[in-house]
Amino acid sequence: MSSLTAPAPALAPRRARLADLPVLLVAVVWGGSYLAAKGVTATHTVIAVLVLRFALVLPVLALAGRRRLRALSAAQVRGAGLLGLVLGGIFLLETYGVVHTSATNAGLIISLTMIFTPLAESAVRRTAPSGAFLAAAAVSVTGVVLLTQGAGLTAPSGGDLLILGAALARTLHVLLMARIKTVQDADPLSLTTVQLGGAVLVFVLLAALPGTGDSPWAAAADFGPAQWAGLAFLSVFCTLFAFFVQMWAVRRTSPSRVSLLLGTEPLWAAAAGIAVGGEHPGPVGLAGAALVLAGTAWGRRTVAG
Repeated sequence: MSSLTAPAPALAPRRARLADLPVLLVAVVWGGSYLAAKGVTATHTVIAVLVLRFALVLPVLALAGRRRLRALSAAQVRGAGLLGLVLGGIFLLETYGVVHTSATNAGLIISLTMIFTPLAESAVRRTAPSGAFLAAAAVSVTGVVLLTQGAGLTAPSGGDLLILGAALARTLHVLLMARIKTVQDADPLSLTTVQLGGAVLVFVLLAALPGTGDSPWAAAADFGPAQWAGLAFLSVFCTLFAFFVQMWAVRRTSPSRVSLLLGTEPLWAAAAGIAVGGEHPGPVGLAGAALVLAGTAWGRRTVAG
């Protein structure tokens, strides 16, 4: 959700490594977010949890960037608001999806965004992707097929398909950010704040509808210490901490270096699901996970090259 600016000057190796550590920690907490969301959320509390998660951090972002928020033009607010609607859809798909699949599957399937985005850009620009990139995409897709068959030959679960939809929605979000001219020069903090505000508005309106599950207040009243800890992890570390680290890091290292480190998120998602969540993908699922990681890494190098 950050907007990366021009590359920073080259740093000494030691300073670069010190700047890498917080970014790598962001990738780790993002990888753990799928397991945390799974522990906090049930089908009837998805919207309530999303309201609570982002309503807790939105005032902090608004307060931190209040002067720059006031400097946004009406066109920039409209553009960021549209992106916020898409962002709300992404979080809905991801959160409903992780309730109905494993944290390992969720973290690995969502990484297909790194394959879908260059393919979508090629389609928009009417240019053919390279053969190497198509091969990397094929490896990734094969990996997802194997990953979802870890328990035997079955159709992908509803949760797997929702996460796949979230990956496609993330791709749409990236393309819109590149094509909505009014937001391209907007302050990143202000842009993120307006986007999250639009997403929270979507969640609040959905929560007010009958039949959409528990209200945020009812869900909060039922939370025990473990649920509150999980919600705090999602709000403070996966949202606030992650955004400010990216803002800090991109001024001290290069966007490519930040992107490369954040690209390790699926690895940490799989590690958290297996080591902490006790998930067992099985030999076929593990082979699929390895192919997803290899294919997305290969695809990233192909695009970067």
